[in-house]
Amino acid sequence: MKEKTEESTILRNKDWDLIKDECLRVIEFTPIGKVENGKVIALDPTTPYASIRIERIKYPQKINVFITHKLDFLNLWRIFNERGVEENEEVLAVSPSKYAKKFFKLFSPAMPKLVLMICPKEAFELETNNNYRPELTGEARYLAARPIEWFKPDVFDI
Repeated sequence: MKEKTEESTILRNKDWDLIKDECLRVIEFTPIGKVENGKVIALDPTTPYASIRIERIKYPQKINVFITHKLDFLNLWRIFNERGVEENEEVLAVSPSKYAKKFFKLFSPAMPKLVLMICPKEAFELETNNNYRPELTGEARYLAARPIEWFKPDVFDI
């Protein structure tokens, strides 16, 4: 069987089901909009704020994700354009399916989609591959992958 390597794209709300509740590594952030004086400015009302390329453990292909929520974009902007990601760090993301209150689920298409974390390098492998660095177990493994900084919208319960 030939391995599928073309890239997938996530744009519409229903497309997010492809990556719900998975640990993802953000490998590229491409802003389309911008932030000026703390305010998110879109190119125009129909254009996404940005795109990110992610990888996930289940499939070899990279996934392009279009960012259409202001808070998701603002958090990505803060990470990549304001704070910066050091050489010994990586950005992980999860798109949780569990909301803090059931009320939020009704409005999920209009809600932020991502919890973002700046983690030590190799955190993605430590979180997604039990065979990676098997000498690290328990608390030592947790500490090696523990997020340095979180960017979590209040609507999520994680």
